[in-house]
Amino acid sequence: MDRFENMNAFVRVVETGSISGAADRMDVAKSVVSRRLKELEAHLGVELFHRTTRQMNLTDSGRAFYQQSVRILADILEAEHATSQFHGALKGNLKVAVPLSFGLMHLGPAISEFLQAHPEITFDLDFNDRQVDILTEGFDLAIRIASLPDSSLIARRLAPIQAIMCASPSYLARMGEPQSPEELIHHRCLAYNLISNFENWNLYNTEGQLIRTKIAPHLKASNGEFLRDAAVAGSGIILMPTFIVYKEIERGALIPLLTQYTFSQLSAYAIYPQTRHLSQRVRAFVDFLIQRFEGAPYWDSCLQNMK
Repeated sequence: MDRFENMNAFVRVVETGSISGAADRMDVAKSVVSRRLKELEAHLGVELFHRTTRQMNLTDSGRAFYQQSVRILADILEAEHATSQFHGALKGNLKVAVPLSFGLMHLGPAISEFLQAHPEITFDLDFNDRQVDILTEGFDLAIRIASLPDSSLIARRLAPIQAIMCASPSYLARMGEPQSPEELIHHRCLAYNLISNFENWNLYNTEGQLIRTKIAPHLKASNGEFLRDAAVAGSGIILMPTFIVYKEIERGALIPLLTQYTFSQLSAYAIYPQTRHLSQRVRAFVDFLIQRFEGAPYWDSCLQNMK
C-alpha cells in the first residue's frame, strides 16, 4: 500500500466532495480512488466517511485525519520545492477565499503585484461573502472581515475596517438629513443582509455608550457595491465600510451622516489552519498583505477629510 498516494486520494475526495470529483482532479479512474480509500480505512481501522447514496461526510476520525493529512502532504510538497531547481523561489498553488467587494477592489491589485514578484505561484480564488470551511473545502487561507478572529484557526490582522453612514445629496435634499439615530426609523435605509441583526445599526456616542438603532430596510441586498450604487442614485441611507464608499465620499457623490457617532470597528484578517509548518508561500503572501495594508489604510482618507 502506498500510504502517501492513498492519503492524497483521501484529501482530494474531501476537497471535491466525491470520488468522481477526486478522480477527475487526479486524472485516474474512479475505481482507483475507491480502492485507495478502502486500503486507507483498512490500514487505519476506522471509517473516514459517513456514506449515503447522495453524499460523503467526514466522520470525526476522518476530520482529524484530514487535518493531519493536509499538513503532511504540504510538508512533502514544501520539501520538494525547497530542493528543486527552483530553490529560493516560491512555487505552488494558493487557494484563497476572499470577500467579494474587498477582494475585487483591494486584493486584486495586491495579488497582481505579488504574482509579478513570484511568477511561479498560481492562485485559485473564490470570490464569495459566505464563510467557507477552510479545512473541508481545501483552502490554504481565507480573507475575512470580522470583529474577532475565529478561535479555531490562526488569524493575522491585515487592516482595520471602519464603517461610515452616508447618503447622496439628492436623497438628503428630498428627505432631509437625520439629526439623531432615532430618526433613522423614518428614513429609507439600505441594508446589507449577510450579517445577523441587519435591521439594527449599532452606534457609539462620544462617551462610548452603545446605541442600538432600529431601521426599517427599504432595500436589502447581499452585496455592498450594489447598495453603494443604490445610495449614490438617491435610494436611501447606507452604513458601509469605508473601503467600499471612500471614492464616492471624496467626489461628493455620498455625504457622511451622524459623524459625531462611531460604529463597531471590524478588521480584515488572513485566516488559515493551525499547522506545525506553515507553507512558505502562504507565509510569504500573508506577510506581503500585512506590509501592503499596514498603518492607516488608503481607503480611510475620507475620514481624514472629515476632521
